[in-house]
Amino acid sequence: MIGKNSQMGRDLPQEGPQTNYLLFTLFYNKYFYNWSRVKLRYCDGGSFAGDNKFDNGTLVLFFRGQRIWKAIIEDLLPKGMRFANKALLSGCSAGGLASYLHCNNFTSYLPNTTTVKCLGDAGFFMDSPDITMNHTQRTFFQHLVTLQGIEQNLDENCTTSITDPKQCIFPQYLLKYITPPVFILNSAYDVYQFHHILVPPSADPRGHWNHCKLNPKECLPNQISVLQAFRVEMLTALRSFVFYSRRGGGTFINSCFAHCQSESQDTWFAPDSPQLHNQTIAESVGDWYFGRNVSIKVDCPYPCDTTCHNLIGANEYQYDHV
Repeated sequence: MIGKNSQMGRDLPQEGPQTNYLLFTLFYNKYFYNWSRVKLRYCDGGSFAGDNKFDNGTLVLFFRGQRIWKAIIEDLLPKGMRFANKALLSGCSAGGLASYLHCNNFTSYLPNTTTVKCLGDAGFFMDSPDITMNHTQRTFFQHLVTLQGIEQNLDENCTTSITDPKQCIFPQYLLKYITPPVFILNSAYDVYQFHHILVPPSADPRGHWNHCKLNPKECLPNQISVLQAFRVEMLTALRSFVFYSRRGGGTFINSCFAHCQSESQDTWFAPDSPQLHNQTIAESVGDWYFGRNVSIKVDCPYPCDTTCHNLIGANEYQYDHV
């Protein structure tokens, strides 16, 4: 989360090992380097949206993500955030999902004069069946919503317009109800979704996809066809957003095997960072946020993009915060 022209930056620590839009240096972060920045550590397991007590007589669990979100925001406001004239709520993975879920609420805390926008990086989790046509991710999200009491904190406009209100945790159903401008940064072959939504272990007990999961070059032709179909499904889910982006939306949907591309300098803004239409992710986000240019970018199918950093393997999804 980033706030421009607030007073929070006075007591921030000096630049450390962090990268991307949290950096304080103009060279690496030319659009947000002089902003006040706050990182919310992700710890609740439900994208800061849960508020429930689970008690089965033996085990008691408390889920307080929504209260944590509220407490942090209310703590930051008197420290300077209420004076911000520009604000960006962003996150990666579960934090990217949190950026979608809390975008409207974040706006409600700030003055009407504040320009508020939201960026979801690798948070556009698809409500898509796996290769066996089971809805593994839908079942997982439904259980998560029930366990953590998330439904009460989902967007009311969405929950009252859909058969199953729990589905509103998926960005593809929530997106049209988000009022501030949104930027969707996602790979069409998101590694997490590839490994856990499209081909979860339960759908491939004999490991036919193991080599493909570790190296796209090892994918068989029929596996590539499945991946291409998943890409088309994602673009279809985004179609209304792309074509009706009059509210200032932006996209950077590339064809890299990656998960979280704003959290590393290599993929955010470096000489060899991934590019679409000759722009890096940082440049596209900058153009979008400051209204310099319409930034709707969608890549051609794999393997056409030679600028990709295919972040696949043991460290493929190491970032989870907003």
